[in-house]
Amino acid sequence: MRFIFHYPESAGYAGDLLDAGPLPEVAAAVEQYGFDAISLSEHPAPGARWLGAGGHQTLDPFVALAFAAAATERLRLLTYLSVAPYRNPMLLAKAAATLDKLSGGRMVLGLGAGYQKSEFHALGVDFDERNALFDEALEVLPRHWSGEPFSYAGRHFDARDVVARPRPVQQPIPMWIGGNSALSRRRVTTHAQGWIPMTGGAELSTTARTPALGTLADVGRAIAKIRADAAAAGRTEHIALVYSYQGAGLANPDLDADRHRAALAEAAEVGVDWVVVSHRTRDYRATLDFVAAFGDTYLGKVAW
Repeated sequence: MRFIFHYPESAGYAGDLLDAGPLPEVAAAVEQYGFDAISLSEHPAPGARWLGAGGHQTLDPFVALAFAAAATERLRLLTYLSVAPYRNPMLLAKAAATLDKLSGGRMVLGLGAGYQKSEFHALGVDFDERNALFDEALEVLPRHWSGEPFSYAGRHFDARDVVARPRPVQQPIPMWIGGNSALSRRRVTTHAQGWIPMTGGAELSTTARTPALGTLADVGRAIAKIRADAAAAGRTEHIALVYSYQGAGLANPDLDADRHRAALAEAAEVGVDWVVVSHRTRDYRATLDFVAAFGDTYLGKVAW
């Protein structure tokens, strides 16, 4: 089991997006203390009402992760999540391929269908088409990354005998798909290398327009079925399970460590491969303290 640090995001309008610390320095510390990846999410034009209710601003994840890549050597770079329907899939593929190439093959493309209607409107994307656009992207991305000529007629574009370079280092770049719905799981089974269920409870499920999933055991049963269905379809690669751990008291990782270790061990038992942790700090020192405490407590000597 490996661990991802999600860069803290600024809630609402207050503060600056880098209050949690300069991203290159934070990424270097994340790598130093034993994490395996760093992640950022995406909201290019979030709704004012959502922000006022506790939503968060974000950096552009591809640009920001490039800064993280330049300051690290082995850290994986995860979009958690990039909203696939927001972009023409050629532009999405090019951004991911560029980051993978420049980082020496460390990109992981976390993708979601999106849920904020106001953001779709602001970007000129039909909210009701989001699932069709997502499915188009999943078909186009590997073709773009292959570096070979291809054609594809989408709803709003017509690629005729195009070829894209550079090829990314990874073939393909791993795609991890977020969401709890049956459709999301089918996408993982067919196209993806990982699944990111949303485990934040009923309120988050309502906000993000995805069904509540229930207990960690439910997540384990779901990934077992995804993996079995993928194998039955002839896929041989392992499908990763990504789990966001938000245990009570985690803001102080070195306190009540046995309880957190037990919870993480339970996650490993049900098939979790990657664990995402974060702490919504507004101070560079506080961010470093969290990263150091978590790394020293859980990532130094424990083999999950």
